[in-house]
Amino acid sequence: MDNKMQMFENRLTKVYRHISKLARRQHITCYRIYDDDIPEFPFSIEMYEDYVYIAEYHRKHGMEEEAHEAWLDNCLELISKVLNVEPGKIWVKQRQRKENRQSQYEKLSTESHEMVAHEAGLKFKVNLSDYLDTGLFLDHRMTRAMVREEAKDKKVLNLFCYTGSFSVYAAAGGASHVTSVDLSKTYLAWAEDNFRLNDIDPANHEFVHADVLQYLDNLKLNTFDLVIMDPPTFSNSKRMKEFLDIQRDHVMLLNKVLLATKKGGVIYFSNNYRRFVMESDQIEASSIKDITAQTLPFDFQQKMIRQCYKIIK
Repeated sequence: MDNKMQMFENRLTKVYRHISKLARRQHITCYRIYDDDIPEFPFSIEMYEDYVYIAEYHRKHGMEEEAHEAWLDNCLELISKVLNVEPGKIWVKQRQRKENRQSQYEKLSTESHEMVAHEAGLKFKVNLSDYLDTGLFLDHRMTRAMVREEAKDKKVLNLFCYTGSFSVYAAAGGASHVTSVDLSKTYLAWAEDNFRLNDIDPANHEFVHADVLQYLDNLKLNTFDLVIMDPPTFSNSKRMKEFLDIQRDHVMLLNKVLLATKKGGVIYFSNNYRRFVMESDQIEASSIKDITAQTLPFDFQQKMIRQCYKIIK
């Protein structure tokens, strides 16, 4: 084994030992192990119960395609060994997929794999094969718990709701009504599936297929007690009228959301833009608190780029 591979193995062994112990102690079965720790091994590696989910970041690696394939196979073999997970339970995402992967990992890119993941007594449908993301953002585990604790008897709005994990937590926490808004019908249907998985009737809540930017203009004033907004950094979907740039647009978005929030209501706002600067002086809120550190799970301590704020009207 060459030195770099040895370095990767040592690093992976060390972080896996540490993080899996913390996860077991907290009864957490889905967690991140490794995230680009060594630049020459640009992976994100996550455990989803018995499965391993690997995403390879797109980098200039200077290898010919075949050499890169062979290198990747070696990496996968090593990951399989260190994590003690058989190759058939390892799912690999490459930003650029090669159609004719010839190896024991070949089937990974063709089969579809859905599973049910468990988190804090709740269940979520996770897809390890078909999308860029799995359907459950592990870095928001603690933020979801906060929402659940605060949701009792509240009217909750989840904007850019994705697969509705925040919505499920809110409903499980006893929210009187949860409204989930997304531009993707696929993700909204997935959110409804997540409600059913947890024996929560989607019919008692609302799933809105809409462009959030337009949807906000039609909201009634002083309606919601609790709002979750985790927008993409940039979005220019064909179905959106205008494109979203979170640095440019966050003041406008938050002020519109604040209008629809009751006095004393809470907004949890997060985004993944590395250079994000909150323009607090332009936001019509009584308090804005950066809670990034408090919402950082143990498995994201060194590697988190997202920011999270608690905003009170």
